[in-house]
Amino acid sequence: MKVSPENKIDFNNTEIAFSSKSNAELKQAYWLFKIIGSNFLTKVGPPVTNFMLNAGLPIQGIIKKTIFKQFCGGETIAECDHTIAQLAKGKVGTILDYSVEGEEEEHVFDATCEEIIRTVERADGDPRIPITVFKITGIGRFALLEKLDAKKELTETEQAEFDRVKARCEKICKTAFERKVPIMIDAEETWIQDTIDMLALEMMMKFNKEQLIVYNTYQMYRHDKLADLKADYLIAKEHGFILGVKMVRGAYMEKERKRAQDMGYPSPIQPDKASSDRDYDESIRFSVDHLDQIGIVCGTHNEASCRLLTELIDEKDIAHNHPHIYFAQLLGMSDNLSFNLSNAGYNVAKYVPYGPVKAVMPYLFRRAQENTSVAGQTSRELSLIAKEKARRGI
Repeated sequence: MKVSPENKIDFNNTEIAFSSKSNAELKQAYWLFKIIGSNFLTKVGPPVTNFMLNAGLPIQGIIKKTIFKQFCGGETIAECDHTIAQLAKGKVGTILDYSVEGEEEEHVFDATCEEIIRTVERADGDPRIPITVFKITGIGRFALLEKLDAKKELTETEQAEFDRVKARCEKICKTAFERKVPIMIDAEETWIQDTIDMLALEMMMKFNKEQLIVYNTYQMYRHDKLADLKADYLIAKEHGFILGVKMVRGAYMEKERKRAQDMGYPSPIQPDKASSDRDYDESIRFSVDHLDQIGIVCGTHNEASCRLLTELIDEKDIAHNHPHIYFAQLLGMSDNLSFNLSNAGYNVAKYVPYGPVKAVMPYLFRRAQENTSVAGQTSRELSLIAKEKARRGI
């Protein structure tokens, strides 16, 4: 089916994009992106904020009412109810994302595992929460995963520790399977990713035989990930399971390049943005061509990639709400994509991070930095909000 001009989505339609936002929320978002647009604040903000939080200075309330409110659903699952309802008004789903990072103790990993299971249980039976997500580093020690990736032999104690990581991962995925709630395993740094990929494939082999439950994440700013996706498709075909693919461009570029330079190995990152875009779009084409065996979550804030997927769906006469295709963006960003796509009948969900304010700060700093490092992201958000403010006369 050829895409006619009248079928093309207008990603500049701010009336639809911001329909769920009140005038006060719109004004606050405008003010916030103005601040994020200042590179000085983005660079100085993290150390200053961490110092003030660690010193016990009363800034937590300010953070919660501003940047936290823009990019997070709340401190608990229950506090996310307002965001879940607000997104659902625009036919956009919620992906509950427990965003506590950087912990090291076993008891914390156990507690995080139980919290992730609570997100799956919360999603069960609620169509407004179509997918859930977790990070392996939320349930296992980074240094242990790093040792495994480096193919170093584990001590007996470390092997027992890794067995516990696998058991937590399986417990989460088994709950998702029993509740019929899809769950995504997030991608992380390249030097722990092989272990994550291995765990994800293992979970898919176990739980994706009859339906799509577990997704792995492919970071297309890595030059090897398109080949990995194609290889995993062959494994899925051979072993008779559905491959769950969440495709993103990537989240650790500066860190990855620096480590490669410092340690003297070739950078795993694509040489330029055009190469990332090429592989990302090729991963979309490949997945749509094999939709019987692959389910995709197109995680992107890139308008061209979103448009490409909508055009392929129409060209191949695939239902807009096909269960194997989802679009996903982060809460507080790119509402022009999320709400205009959902308005056209596509499956769309927003990542809704939650957790205690102090524990979620690393996530919030990454979002602020991402907005300034992605060319034009902040100015794009600002121009769209300004357009809607003008339309409303506020």
